[in-house]
Amino acid sequence: MYSTCILGASGYTGAELAKILWAHPDFSLDGCFVSAQSADAGKRLGEVHGALSHVHGIEMQALADDQVQALGELYDLIFMALPHEVSHHWAQQLRGTKAIIFDLSGAFRLSDAATFEHYYGFAHAYPDLLEERVYGLAEWHANEIANAMQLIAVPGCYPTASMLALKPLTSNHLLSTKQLPVINATSGVSGAGRKASMTSSFFEVSLQAYGVHTHRHTPEIEEFSDTKVIFTPHLGAFKRGILATVTAFVEPHVSAQDITKAFHDAYDDKPLVRLCTSWPKVDNVAHTPFCDIHWAFDEQKQCVIVTAAIDNLLKGAASQAIQCANIRFALNEAQGLLP
Repeated sequence: MYSTCILGASGYTGAELAKILWAHPDFSLDGCFVSAQSADAGKRLGEVHGALSHVHGIEMQALADDQVQALGELYDLIFMALPHEVSHHWAQQLRGTKAIIFDLSGAFRLSDAATFEHYYGFAHAYPDLLEERVYGLAEWHANEIANAMQLIAVPGCYPTASMLALKPLTSNHLLSTKQLPVINATSGVSGAGRKASMTSSFFEVSLQAYGVHTHRHTPEIEEFSDTKVIFTPHLGAFKRGILATVTAFVEPHVSAQDITKAFHDAYDDKPLVRLCTSWPKVDNVAHTPFCDIHWAFDEQKQCVIVTAAIDNLLKGAASQAIQCANIRFALNEAQGLLP
């Protein structure tokens, strides 16, 4: 049994991590930590997250900056569900300890420090750690994850849905070089986190685009899909889930059979991607670790439309982090994620 802890356990993603780890047959949940300033410090896990009231003996422990490094020798795995700035600093403190780190923030997703600074608003102080980290899109980077030295950057929720839809096309060089893929994606309000604000208040939310041409997930999608894209995120009036629709033009020689083969070759042996015969719905993936994908090809226009649906808190965060952990520790990648 491998020992684990969660840093940032009071948020929605932290709650999902705790739920999975508590029932995981090979990972034991041994610690939940929040910042020393958190109002949740000292509370029981089930007191903060009512759905975890059955979890006994786990308390939200306050964690000060000078205590972080010691955790790296106490646990085999550390999951960081923290703000980008905090993960950026704490990952460096944990460097060289025995723990394998799974960072669910954006602090280590982008390879280029200058691009990171432009989109995240602060300079990256550890470019050498950026070079060492492994990007954890589980279905596409399993070999790298399995051999990661210490730090695995878990992809963002929008990039996960978008890239799972897009990469079978880009990896097989099916896309036209004359037109950029267009990605329109809608997320539930839980993507904004647990902290209350007017922009994510359920009564205030109406379907709308945001972060147009500026969203920090754009360079992440572009880097790991090997193509520039036009990405527009939307906020929807529902709790959880993401629906991403990719519209892309393919080369003149590409057929429907080529596209179908690309998706089946990519995912037929992947237990957490379901290739569907109808258009995915958020309700079908909410509270699950799956990504549902469907596509349609217009031969006259040489245009393919691909839709992917995920739970943003699970496949877009917590369950993908566990999937990466399973791979890193040579377990079945769906261990603890499926009944």
